[in-house]
Amino acid sequence: MKEPNWALARKRQALTERARIIQEIRNFFIHRGYLEVETPHRIPANAPEAHIDIVASGPWALHTSPELAMKRLLAAGYEQLFQLCRVWRESERGQYHLPEFTLLEWYRAGVDYHALMTECMELFFVLVPEGKLSRQGRMIDLSMPWQQLTVSEAFSRYAPMSLQSSLTADRFEEVLTGEVEPHLGKLQPTFLTEYPTSLAALARTKPGEPLVAERFELYIDGLEVANAFSELTDPHEQRSRFDAAEETRRASGKAPYPLPEKFLTELITMPEAAGIALGLDRLIMLLTDSDSIDDVVAFTPDDL
Repeated sequence: MKEPNWALARKRQALTERARIIQEIRNFFIHRGYLEVETPHRIPANAPEAHIDIVASGPWALHTSPELAMKRLLAAGYEQLFQLCRVWRESERGQYHLPEFTLLEWYRAGVDYHALMTECMELFFVLVPEGKLSRQGRMIDLSMPWQQLTVSEAFSRYAPMSLQSSLTADRFEEVLTGEVEPHLGKLQPTFLTEYPTSLAALARTKPGEPLVAERFELYIDGLEVANAFSELTDPHEQRSRFDAAEETRRASGKAPYPLPEKFLTELITMPEAAGIALGLDRLIMLLTDSDSIDDVVAFTPDDL
């Protein structure tokens, strides 16, 4: 008698817990008046980013995030949206990375990124009502409020060089991931805030502080879980940033990407809003005290 695939069978508990967590997340947003939406996975253009490569699908691409489509819905008058969907990013594979993974994204009109910090904390309170997260024999305190640390403060505290020095030397990502991130969110979750405008992506600059963007990333046990913005709504500034990202890509020898023209055209009618992308697989890793992202998905690319 042929035995079952035991590597797959042993994931039953994790996959059952995954299903429960997803249902809890849906209930959280639906009860708050959010509309769940589905947007196309195959699109003509993603938002160009220097360090993210697309997975081509004919002349189009699989989306790296549903962000552009969801913001077009905001621009059309939808006020509160959420989506759970698969996304694709070329050549991302490791203990915490899959080339195909699941994102939770949500957007709210009429608020800034501080409102999303509060919603993150409230979502975790629903998912972990006991207020303590067990990680590798340690306890992480989820009681509110969570720590907030600016990028500049984090570099001063943990990095061998200042934030400005890392930017000048083009070593920001290297220093952030190697020296800073391992210290973040070890005792309680940490919001890393106030990114330099050169790393603003689709975030607006902070009023009165043109060198700082209203962006945060959420870290738990040294792992980046979410990335959020007060959204940029100036189409001219957004086009300029996309052009700069595309120039960086081409200078490093990467293939050119088209710009998302319909998004840029409709951005002018988008209201003040905030949005966030949360890595669902990493979240489930944390909530189930798993060592690897492979443990909380049914199949990895290596299994197929």
